[in-house]
Amino acid sequence: MMRYAVFLRAVNVGGHNKVPMPRLREIATDLGYTDVATYVQSGNLVVTAGAKKPAAVEAAVGKALHRDLNVDVDVMVRSRKEIAAVIAANPFAKIADDPKKLHVSFLAKQPTAAARKACDLEEFAPERFEFGDRCVYLWYPDGQGRSKMAAAPWAKRLGVLGTARNWRTVTTMLELLDTPA
Repeated sequence: MMRYAVFLRAVNVGGHNKVPMPRLREIATDLGYTDVATYVQSGNLVVTAGAKKPAAVEAAVGKALHRDLNVDVDVMVRSRKEIAAVIAANPFAKIADDPKKLHVSFLAKQPTAAARKACDLEEFAPERFEFGDRCVYLWYPDGQGRSKMAAAPWAKRLGVLGTARNWRTVTTMLELLDTPA
C-alpha cells in the first residue's frame, strides 16, 4: 500500500481556488483512497492509494477538483520515502533555527541542469536557496514578508512549476504519513 503526501498549488489564497479541507477529504475518499487526512488550509493531503503511481494520483486529484469544485490547480505528489529524503537532505539544517523561515518548494519535475546552473546562489544573500531532488530549499533568515527571493519568478526561471511549504508543514506531513487515520 502506497502512502502519499499530496500538495495542491495556490489554493485558498486571497479568496481564489477555494478548496475546503473537509470537501478535499471527501473527494479523496470518493476516489477510493483510504487513511485520508488534511493539514491546515493550504491544500495538504495525505492518502493511502493502494498500488497507484504518484502520477496517477496527481491526475486523479486534479481531475476531481476540476469536476467537483471547478478548481484548476497543479498537484504535486510525494511518497513517504521521498518526504523523508527531503527532510534528511536539508542543506540548511545547521542554520535554520525557525521552521517558519525555512521552506521547501516541491517541483513538478527536476529542472534542467542549465536552468539550475543559471541561478546565482548568492543573488538573494543573506537569503539562500539550494536545489534538492525535485525541490528547492528556501531559507529566509529575516522572514518571507519582504523577501526578494520569495517574489522571484521561480517557475519562469526554472521552467518548472512548484508549490512551497514551510518546514513545520513538511515535517508534519511526514508524521501524518507515518500515522494513518
